[in-house]
Amino acid sequence: MTSIKFRSLPALGLAALLAFSASGSWAAGTHAGGHGHSDHHASMETPYGKPGDAAKARRTITVEMSDNMRFTPSEIKAKKGETIRFVIRNSGQLRHEFSLGTQQELEEHYEQMKKFPDMVHDEPNKISLEPGQQGEVIWQFTRSGKVDFACLHVGHYEAGMKGQVSVGK
Repeated sequence: MTSIKFRSLPALGLAALLAFSASGSWAAGTHAGGHGHSDHHASMETPYGKPGDAAKARRTITVEMSDNMRFTPSEIKAKKGETIRFVIRNSGQLRHEFSLGTQQELEEHYEQMKKFPDMVHDEPNKISLEPGQQGEVIWQFTRSGKVDFACLHVGHYEAGMKGQVSVGK
């Protein structure tokens, strides 16, 4: 079941919400499973990896999100097969999110965020955090290459709130 939290549902209009819900497409892109945790996420394989098993995470990386529209660090190195526990901290006064994906997925999802700016995420590859909150994303990088991450709240992405994980062999 898809789970999205909106701060102001009346702004959407009941007819639009029903039509949108019936379409089954809460967000663009190919990030399977909608916007809520469920057991099927454990087997969700993407072009950049899959949800990680917390017990197999051998490294924790703290990523700060701030209102200067930057991630710290914005460049991360990982090894193919490695599971990383990302501890995500919102040190700003605005809501931010950490979203792993391909450049195409992130751009497609950003277009959805423009239409539904109050969308809040809690998925294996993304998390939305209010000011002062902290959360985790545990991810296994199963393929070599570049994996992008970004904050897709309106205006944040354009302002440069993005980064990259370089996954080596």
